[in-house]
Amino acid sequence: MNTNTENLIRPFQVGNVPQAELDELKRRILATRWPEKEPVSDQSQGVPLATVEALARYWATDYDWRKVEAKLNALPHFITEIDGLDIHFIHVKSKHQNALPIIITHGWPGSIIEQMKLIGPLTDPTAFGGSEEDAFDVVIPSIPGYGYSGKPSTTGWGPSRIADAWVTLMKRLGYHNFFAQGGDWGGVITDMMAVQAPENLLGMATNFPCAVPVELNNAAFGGAPAPVSLSAEEKKAYDQLVFSYKHVSYAIIMGSRPQTLLATADSPIGLATMFLDHDQPSLALISRSFAGHTEGLTRDDVLDNITLCWLTNTALSGYRIYWENKDAFLAPFGVKIPVVVSTFPDELYQAPKSWAEQAYPNMIYYKKHDKGGHFAAWEQPELLVGDIREGFRSLR
Repeated sequence: MNTNTENLIRPFQVGNVPQAELDELKRRILATRWPEKEPVSDQSQGVPLATVEALARYWATDYDWRKVEAKLNALPHFITEIDGLDIHFIHVKSKHQNALPIIITHGWPGSIIEQMKLIGPLTDPTAFGGSEEDAFDVVIPSIPGYGYSGKPSTTGWGPSRIADAWVTLMKRLGYHNFFAQGGDWGGVITDMMAVQAPENLLGMATNFPCAVPVELNNAAFGGAPAPVSLSAEEKKAYDQLVFSYKHVSYAIIMGSRPQTLLATADSPIGLATMFLDHDQPSLALISRSFAGHTEGLTRDDVLDNITLCWLTNTALSGYRIYWENKDAFLAPFGVKIPVVVSTFPDELYQAPKSWAEQAYPNMIYYKKHDKGGHFAAWEQPELLVGDIREGFRSLR
């Protein structure tokens, strides 16, 4: 390993947040000035008041940050400087000698907390229904501006630059060849890694396939009716896209005016409301969890992620990746390496196999699941782990 100062990997301890910070968070939650209830009985105007009130009650009274803090502190964390910025990452090595490296990347509104459920099954498969031949060494970095990574003070940290940084990180860890997986921005970054460094990636997996044909992507973004030439499966995916693009106002403002959202760095409830409204199916899932019907995500799951963002004051620095991005959402990048595709029904769209085959000509595995949504590693970790194991098995 290069021993230059800039290449040193430093152990990092999450540590214990001062109680005064947690007390101040509670004070701010309790001081929220509430508006009137929305004049509709559905989610058509955004996050329902009842959902946010239930979240606030639980966050201010029963939620315990110390539980997730203990889980974080039980993992090996590190910091390394890449391209002038501190990059935080979790690195868990498997006890199995045949383990292969994989880097897994989160998205927005997410963090390393999204992927923590994957660590045990991937690093210690024999304890989770798998065989030692399925073992991985797992690296989970925090995107610049998220969690414990540094916040860029200059522009230019878009998905392409992050992809380059991830390849540098893996090489610095001694992994010249490795697998990669991601969802949301993590999916975009993983696609870019595959295009920019195909000689380093053994294969990639995605639960956010950038597979929408360009002309269909443009038409869906404009809200055009589905072309009559589409199959039933493709039309369903196209209609999902039209609906999703109609409800991504958060992406539009973050992509053009992220600094205007400064108030979400000052109000925990403002931050929570922003995080909850990523997409309609996820909002419905989260709303049900705060109404007592846990499925996929628990109340603690949701608040662990939001609280990490609050405590690290990374709301705005996290939004800026939308401003930095210069590529179309969900359109193919030209990936040529072996690809594993996982599709979930409540994602922004459930990619038809026909589209995935066009976007990823070397697709070696495709699985269409009947449950799950945007936060696959968080909501349905068993299904995603199964796809990673099965999909990459032929490449070992």
